[in-house]
Amino acid sequence: MTGQVNYLAGKVAEDQVAARYAHDGHVILSRRWRGQAGELDLVTEKDGEIVFVEVKKSRSFARAAERLSRRQMQRIYTSASDFLGHMPRGQNSDARFDVALVDTHGGIEIIENALSA
Repeated sequence: MTGQVNYLAGKVAEDQVAARYAHDGHVILSRRWRGQAGELDLVTEKDGEIVFVEVKKSRSFARAAERLSRRQMQRIYTSASDFLGHMPRGQNSDARFDVALVDTHGGIEIIENALSA
C-alpha cells in the first residue's frame, strides 16, 4: 500500500508543479518522459528555452532537496540529452535544469538552474 500511496503523492506533486509552470507561461512539452536512461518528471519550454524539472516531494523543502542524489542528477543529464536529440535544434537547444520542491502542505519552491552539468 505504501508504494501506491507514494506513487500517487508524487503524481499529485508533479501535477501541482506542472500547473505552476503553465501558469508562469511555460508550454508543457512532456510529463514523465521516458528515455533509455530513465524518466524526466517534467519538460517545459518558454521563450525558446527547454526546462527540465525534477520534482521532489517530502515533509519539508529541506528534506525534499536532500532526496536528490548525484546518481539521479547523472540520470537527468543523460535523459535530457536523449530528449534534446529529438528536438529540432538538438544539443544546441538552450536548456536549464530546475528542481521543484514540494512540501506536505502543497507548498512549492522552484530552484531555477539548480543542476549544472
